[in-house]
Parts: sequence; C-alpha cells; structure tokens
Amino acid sequence: MGSAAKAATHPAANRKLAGIALLVAAVACFAVLDTTTKFISLSVPVLMALWFRYAFQAIATTVAVLPKRGWALLQTAHPKFQCLRGVLLLTTSLLAFFSLKYMPVGEFTAIVMITPLLITLLASITLGEQVSVLRWALVIGGFAGTLVIIRPGGERFDWTMLLPLGLVVSHAWFQILTSRLARTEDPFTMQFYTGWVGTLIASLALPFVWTSLDSWTLWASLFLMGLMGTVGHFMMILAYARAPVSTLTPFLYAQIGFAMLGGWLAFSHVPDHLSMLGMGMIAVCGAAGAWLAVRESRVTLQPPES
Repeated sequence: MGSAAKAATHPAANRKLAGIALLVAAVACFAVLDTTTKFISLSVPVLMALWFRYAFQAIATTVAVLPKRGWALLQTAHPKFQCLRGVLLLTTSLLAFFSLKYMPVGEFTAIVMITPLLITLLASITLGEQVSVLRWALVIGGFAGTLVIIRPGGERFDWTMLLPLGLVVSHAWFQILTSRLARTEDPFTMQFYTGWVGTLIASLALPFVWTSLDSWTLWASLFLMGLMGTVGHFMMILAYARAPVSTLTPFLYAQIGFAMLGGWLAFSHVPDHLSMLGMGMIAVCGAAGAWLAVRESRVTLQPPES
C-alpha cells in the first residue's frame, strides 16, 4: 500500500518539478526579451520594434494553432472585451518599450513586479473583496520598495522612471480582464486575438516610423525578441498545465534575477545598494502577496509582458 502510494505521488511530483522548470525557463525568456528590447530601442524606433514583436507572435500563434483548431479558434462570446484586452496589452508593451529605453533592465523588472500587489487593490474595488491587514502591509512594503528604487527628489530621479508605474496600472487591468474572460473563453482564442489586435494597431503607425536597418545584428535582435516572447508564452502555458498556480507563483520573481544578469552582461550595469534593497523588498512582498492572492482564489497571476 505504501509503495503504491509512493508510485502514485511520483508522477504528480515530477509534473510539478517540470512545471517549475518550464516557468523558470519562461521568465528567463522574458528577461532576454526585455534585455534585447533595451538594446534594440537604442537604434530602432520603438513603434517599429513593437510591431515586429507582435507580428512575430501573432503569425507564430496562427501557424501553430489554426491548423489544429480551424476557424473555431476565432469564435468568441466577447469580441469587444477581446479587443479591449488586446489594446491594454499593447499599451503595456508600449510603456515597457519606452521604459526599457531609459531604465536599466533589473530595476524596470522589479518595479513592474508590483503588478500583483496592485491587482489586490483592484480586485478589492471591482469584486468587493476584503483585504486583510497582512495583505495591506505587503502592498505598502512593495510600494515602499518601488520608492526606494525611484527615489523621488533624488539626484538620479527622472520623469521616465514613472513610465513603469503606468505600465503596472495597464497590466493590472489587463490581468483583471483576463481572469474574467478565462472563465468562458479558450486561452488560445484569447492569445490569438491579443496578438492580432496588437499587430493591426501597430501596423497603422508602421509607415510613419519605418527605418531601413543596415545591420544584421539589429535584424537578428528583432527576430530574437519575437522568438523569446513567443517561446516564453508557450512555456508559460505548458507550465500552468503541469503545476498549480500556488506552486508556480513564487518562482515568477526569478525574472528579477535574470533581468539583473541580462543588464550586467549586455550593458555592464549593476544596481546600487539602495536599488538592490528596493528590489529585494518588492520580490519578498510581491511573492508573498501573489501567493496569498492565489491561495484565496482571487485572480490568476502572470508575469508582466513586454
């Protein structure tokens, strides 16, 4: 009986470990995406780079999913909300691209990781849920960590450091809407509409911002950016299919470490002591707050996207 129980638990444990490994690989892809985005933003117009990022993901998703699902992939009961979700994610990505143009990758990633904490407040407002004293303490701690990084009034403060805060707001509403649609909509249908809404809107600006690229390095970077975004999202889907959200949520904050590594390797940037303190505060408070949110069945949490 004991050996049979152990045999039964091994597959479940292995699936959880596989889910964790896939999630860590996914956030590593997102860190590479952000680092590459910062590199590209120094030479390529932001809207042009944004178009490449969305077009790659939209085409890849269509090629991979449409042959299997057929035209049923396009069926949705909420086309307006699907479009709104696409607009919110495009806004999030646009703010991410501009933020990364001016900010180090590690500090940017840490600030946007307060998104789950903001979702706590939005869920309380929109769903009428009670927020415990502990959760309020975690929210305050996370925002305090953000202030330590931004340091309003300090010598290093610049208005561009506020861009990630706008991203946090737009992405929080995106996740709230996602959690509502996920109750009735196919996740692949949601992914399909999100990619193509972003691509079509970005296409409107493309003729005005298009710039010829003579360097193969920039073309390779654009390809890498699209590939990392697509592969990262695909790994996220596989991870959540293998392990519960409560198990995976704390590992989302590994993205901060990968982002710091990317910033160091690509730009030789190392956060100062205060920034490291703020990043640590956000990681601890955010991971604890996100774990509580999942345990209390509030909303499904995902990492911020670029």
